[in-house]
Amino acid sequence: NAACLNFVFDAGTEEGSIMANSLGKMGFHNQIILAPMVRVGTLPMRLLALDYGANIVFCEELIDIKMAQCRRIVNDVLETVDFVAPDDRVMFRTCTKEKERVVFQMGTADPERALTVALLVENDVAAIDVNMGCPKEYSTKGGMGSALLSNPDKIEAVSIHALILQILTTLVRGVSKPVTCKIRILPTMEETVSLVKRIEKTGVAAIAVHGRMKEERPRHPVHCDYIRAISESVSIPVVASGGSLDIIKTNDDIETFREETGASSVMLARAAMWNPSIFRSQGALSVDEVMEEYIKYAVRYDNNTFNTKYCLCQMLRDRVESPMGKRLHAAQTNEEICEVFGMTDYYQMTQAELEARRWVLQATSSPGHQPAMDGDVITMAVRFERREYPPQITPKMYLLEWSRKEKLEQPVYETCLFFLLSGATRPRQSFPVYSYRGKEEVSVHPVVRADSQKWFHFGMVKSDFYGGFFPSFFREKSKKFAEQAAAIVCLRTLGVPEGRIREGNSSLVNKRKREERRHSASEDTGITDSTNRKRRVTEESQKEEQESSDKSMVVNGVPQP
Repeated sequence: NAACLNFVFDAGTEEGSIMANSLGKMGFHNQIILAPMVRVGTLPMRLLALDYGANIVFCEELIDIKMAQCRRIVNDVLETVDFVAPDDRVMFRTCTKEKERVVFQMGTADPERALTVALLVENDVAAIDVNMGCPKEYSTKGGMGSALLSNPDKIEAVSIHALILQILTTLVRGVSKPVTCKIRILPTMEETVSLVKRIEKTGVAAIAVHGRMKEERPRHPVHCDYIRAISESVSIPVVASGGSLDIIKTNDDIETFREETGASSVMLARAAMWNPSIFRSQGALSVDEVMEEYIKYAVRYDNNTFNTKYCLCQMLRDRVESPMGKRLHAAQTNEEICEVFGMTDYYQMTQAELEARRWVLQATSSPGHQPAMDGDVITMAVRFERREYPPQITPKMYLLEWSRKEKLEQPVYETCLFFLLSGATRPRQSFPVYSYRGKEEVSVHPVVRADSQKWFHFGMVKSDFYGGFFPSFFREKSKKFAEQAAAIVCLRTLGVPEGRIREGNSSLVNKRKREERRHSASEDTGITDSTNRKRRVTEESQKEEQESSDKSMVVNGVPQP
């Protein structure tokens, strides 16, 4: 806390400021952590690990050069924050559920670029980590990962007043969130301890240590003695990593690894990749059950299909060549993956929810006068407001009048019923949901009805004379109003008046006014409509009789007596 910091450092000094800034809100004592893993540490795996009991989750290592080119985009449909590359690939996706517990790990060899990326993501993550231990070529060939261990001077700032700050000091001083790093051990214990002490001086909040050298692989035993020596030589939390194969096979083994290394916390990689439920203190679940929960997150957050397949294959392990594994390999979409696991209904329900949310968001954000084209479907954000139209005048009447004038078939109206599944709490009955593409009505799937007030309609008018469909994507609680909104879309697209008060007089309005005047005149004289009709019939009959009489008086142009 602040009192302790002031006891160790003067908070007014630069050293005190750095240390206070680096600790932030996230703590690294007595934590069980999902380790950063390439192609594994994406959003579905991170959320699943949190569900099963992980305290902190790391994303996969993301390279600074790629991240620096990304745009931060709030994805209202998925309810996520996406960092999107120029080629529209989502490099990093996160959500509110993990915001206070996700650590963003980057691969970097450039202090300024590292700071650029950290500033880009810092408001959406709990901490920033620098990968200094990855031995893979894609990381080391750029001078990142374990390649940094070959050049310790690049890790530590030469001077805190220097123009060009080095990686960790630059980050600690430049961002508001805690900064950490993850390393591998050096060839000797003395070198390793010396390096860690230098890292501690940069002001990092914690250091994760993988107990293997950069040349070693998982088949080599983890060096618990190195991690213990580091833990005893520094005051910041040390996170032990690398025990998945040698020591950690169950949840109880996590504490065993912590005790053997003397570390503050433990980080799990492969053990969590094979079965994320290892974080459960009650014991791990079956892999089949875990895979089903993973798929739900993958579908809900539109995870990349091939990333989903990769993670599921890691969980299948020796079953990857089984019939199920082969079907999984053949799947090309998340929908096909769901078919393999018998989760088609879940996929369809989730897609209905996302589609409904997308329509609502379009309705509230798109300007009503700008139509959106999708083949022969034209959509527009409009709503039927009754007060904007004269009495007894509606857009549907105008569209009908126009079609008659043009000697075309009458327009046909359809409404589709949507329900926001995110609000479903009391399932009652199953209803079909429809979407429209081209000139066919395509059934998507059933959804669960909860509260009738959460249902809403979208209107659509099929207009063959214009060659398309005209749905409004403003939701309406009335089927009639939804149809009126669809008529407005069609009329505006055609450039035909829709009868609003501010449009002034039109033929249809004038026609209605004439009818109203005749009706009013009839009421004033006490004469009924029936009497008027009889009088008109009598007058017309008399006129016809007179004309017939006149004609009978002339034959071949000769008047007859």
